Amino acid sequence: MNVLAINGSPKGPASNSYRLTAAFLEGMKQTVPELQTRELSVSRLEIRPCQGCFSCWNHTPGECHIQDDMKQVIQALLWADVTVWSFPLYYFTVPGPLKNLIDRQLPMLLPFMEEREGQVGSGNHPCRYDMTGKRAVVISTCGFYTAEGNYDGVCSLFDHLYGHGNYATLFCGQGELFRVPELSARTNEYLSYVRQAGREYGKGDISAETQALLDQLLLPREVFEACADASWGIARDDTQAEGEGPAAKKESDTLIFTRKMAALYRKGSYPGKDIVLEMRYTDVGERYQILLGQDGSRVYTDGSLTASTTIETPVSVWRSIAAGEIRGDEAMMQGLYRVTGDFSLMLKWDEHFGSAYTKSEPLEAPSAQKHTNMSSMLLPWIVLWVVPAIQKQAGCLISIGACALIPILFYRNRKTVYDVLTNALVTGIAIAILAGASEIWMLPLSYFVFGSMWLVSCRADCIPLTAHYSMNRYGGEAALQNPLFLKTNRILTLLWGVLYLATAIFTGALMQTSISRFVGLINSILPVFMGIFTAWFQKWYPAKVASGK
Repeated sequence: MNVLAINGSPKGPASNSYRLTAAFLEGMKQTVPELQTRELSVSRLEIRPCQGCFSCWNHTPGECHIQDDMKQVIQALLWADVTVWSFPLYYFTVPGPLKNLIDRQLPMLLPFMEEREGQVGSGNHPCRYDMTGKRAVVISTCGFYTAEGNYDGVCSLFDHLYGHGNYATLFCGQGELFRVPELSARTNEYLSYVRQAGREYGKGDISAETQALLDQLLLPREVFEACADASWGIARDDTQAEGEGPAAKKESDTLIFTRKMAALYRKGSYPGKDIVLEMRYTDVGERYQILLGQDGSRVYTDGSLTASTTIETPVSVWRSIAAGEIRGDEAMMQGLYRVTGDFSLMLKWDEHFGSAYTKSEPLEAPSAQKHTNMSSMLLPWIVLWVVPAIQKQAGCLISIGACALIPILFYRNRKTVYDVLTNALVTGIAIAILAGASEIWMLPLSYFVFGSMWLVSCRADCIPLTAHYSMNRYGGEAALQNPLFLKTNRILTLLWGVLYLATAIFTGALMQTSISRFVGLINSILPVFMGIFTAWFQKWYPAKVASGK
C-alpha cells in the first residue's frame, strides 16, 4: 500500500496537525507492514497560484504551462493508494499555499462536463486517470475549543473533490495544546487514539468507538480558553478610555506559566474553603499567588493574600515537573524545592490540577477498577486472636470459616500477597490448635508471625505492607512510584511490625494468667492508639520532608 502525506501547514515539520498525521501513519504501519509512505511539505515546494488559463485542457492537455513543483505532486497523487491531507484550519478552510496545490490539480481532470453518482454540486469533470480504489484521509487541527461547526468550509471542499462520505476525517480542536510540554500527558493520550485510528484504517476503516474518542475535547472549554488567553503573554487593561477598547500589558514568561497552571485548576475539587497557593520562583525573584476557589482560579501579582501553601522553587524545576521531565515527588526528595504551610494541597495535587489535564467527560467507559482493602487481611487475624481464646474448638472453626469466606470479597476488592498469606497462615495456626497444639504457645506465635510479615515487607526491595492498602487514597498504583509515599509507609510498617513483635512477648506472659481468655481484647487497645498515630504521621512526615527541615 502506497500512502502520500501532504503536509499543508506553513510551519512544515513543526506542524501540530502533522503530529497527528505522523501518529496516524505509525498506526497504519502496525497493521500494514508493507506500507510505503511519501511526504510532501507544501511549505518547501514552489507551487504558484493557478492562472485560470485552461492551457492544461486545450493547449497542452494534462500539462500545466507553469513550470514548478506541481508536476511531482501530481505524480505522487497518482502513485498513492491513500492520500492523507494534513493541515491546520486557516479562516475556516485550508491554508493559502495548500489551496494553490488543490487548485493546480486541474490538469488531472478532463474539460468535459458529466454527472457522477454521489457527486456534490451541480457539475463535475471526469478524471484523466483511473483513480479507482484510491482513498483519502483529512487530518486537521484548529485553535478553537472544539472542531464541531468550524469545518463546514473544509468539508464542502473535500465533498466536491471526493464525494460526500468518501473520505475519512480526523478534526481536532485545541491544536495548539500539542506544543505545550506541560500538557503532554493529555496530548500523548490523544495521540494514542490517533494511532489506534491508523491501525483500524490500515485494515479497513475507523471504528465508531475510536471516532468517539477522537471527537472528545482535550480540555473543557473554560479550561482551554483560559490557557489560550494566558499563552499570549499579555493581560487585559480595562482602564482605557471609553471607545478605545482594552489595551494589553506584556507579562513575564514566569507569570504566563503560572497563569497556565492556574487555568488547569479543577473547581470541582473545591474542598469547601478557599486555598491560596503562593509560588515563589527563587531563580528569577518572582512571586505570584493563585486563589483556588469555588468558582475557579485567579492569579494575584501583588502578594495581597495570605498564603495557605507556599512552594519555593526555581521556575526551571517546576517547568520540568509540569512537563513530566522529572517527578515532583522525586524532586522534593532531592531538595530541589520546598513546601511550607498546609501540605494537604500537595497530597491532593492531582485532584486539584488533574495531572496536567482535566476531562469534562470520560474518554472511555472506566473499567471496574478494584481497590485493595486491609479488612480482608486483618479480619482473619482478629477472629483468630479473639474467638478461640473464649472457646477453643468453635473459635478455631470460625477462624477457618472466616478464611474461607474472605475470597468472596475479592470479587469487589483487589487481593494482595498479604491477603493470600494471611489466609494460609491463619488457617494453618487454627488447624494446629485443633490438632492439639497449645494455644498458650500458638497465640503468641500468631502475633510473632503477623509482626514478621510486616517487618519483612520493610526491605528496600519490597513495597511496604501498608503501602498496598493506603495507595487507594493517593492515586492508586501511581503512588507506588512516589519515593516519599514509600518512605512514609516503610517507617509506619516498621513501627507496626515492632508493635506486633512486642505484642507476641507480653501475650506469652498474659497467657499464663487468669485473664488469658481476654488477651485478644486487651491486645486490641494498643493498635487503636497506633492507628491514631498513623493518621497523624501520614500528614506530618511528608510535610516535614517537603519543608526541607
